[in-house]
Amino acid sequence: QVQLVESGGGLVQPGGSLRLSCAATGNIFSINTRGWYRQAPGKERELVAGITRGGSTNYADSVKGRFTISRDNFKNTVYLQMNSLKPEDTAVYYCNSRVVTATFSDLELWGQGTLVTVSS
Repeated sequence: QVQLVESGGGLVQPGGSLRLSCAATGNIFSINTRGWYRQAPGKERELVAGITRGGSTNYADSVKGRFTISRDNFKNTVYLQMNSLKPEDTAVYYCNSRVVTATFSDLELWGQGTLVTVSS
């Protein structure tokens, strides 16, 4: 079974940093577009950052210059480095990936979510 396993959330003070990781496990042939989304209480889920297999990236305006998405295709892992965190970054962060399995099924997968709380 192919799944995404997230780690790295937690409580951090304003101005601090956190690094989220999302590892894809199982029988995987390839992983195409990957991204991080977030959902704050009472708000809709929104795209934070995305990265193609070739490394092209895009970011929400609210995180440009503070967050960096990257991926390690050998480890099937995508990262989100979050710097200069603000209270408004508080949300549950979800990893999303387009995965082709070893049996050539094309799946859109979501991680279980990891809570990031920015507070003093």
